[in-house]
Amino acid sequence: MTVQNEAPTDGAGEALEVWIDQDLCTGDGICAQYAPEVFELDIDGLAYVKSADDELLQEVGATTPVPLPLLQDVVDSAKECPGDCIHVRRVSDRVEVYGPDAE
Repeated sequence: MTVQNEAPTDGAGEALEVWIDQDLCTGDGICAQYAPEVFELDIDGLAYVKSADDELLQEVGATTPVPLPLLQDVVDSAKECPGDCIHVRRVSDRVEVYGPDAE
């Protein structure tokens, strides 16, 4: 039996944040399908992260916290992204734990 509300963490339960490298974004929108509360495609056809109050963050390298209930959706987005442009890292030391540069 699996517990639906459990999500993977970085092992220590630390706060995580996510950002998108728009230079690599292919505009497929898979991230927005998995986690529309976190990701959105803009008019330019590229994906961006959103703030907790649903504001599109278009600054280069903009990050947003990963809400624990959405962690699995964000991780799945990073794994399925054809552009390998979604980066999830620990807030404390900025080490990537999911995404193309994960250790």
